Amino acid sequence: MLESITAVASALTAVVGLFVAHLAYRGYRRNDSPTMRALAIGIVCIAVIPYLILYLFDPVLGLTDAQSLLAITLFHTAGLLAIYRTFDR
Repeated sequence: MLESITAVASALTAVVGLFVAHLAYRGYRRNDSPTMRALAIGIVCIAVIPYLILYLFDPVLGLTDAQSLLAITLFHTAGLLAIYRTFDR
């Protein structure tokens, strides 16, 4: 039961993250704003890619827990750096 709730919550996070990233990307396209592009990339790295790693790449590639955790941590870091770049101007 708890695994099902976790899977649904993870999927919801990925979908909402993808929607917010889409809005940021539209803002980038509308205003040609590198800040909005960086924000879109950051949100995808934080909310969408970890879901894909856990539920797509892990089963297909047979990643160990350590490999999955490392990949997710690296993408979280990349996402935070991209978002940091938006405020570093």
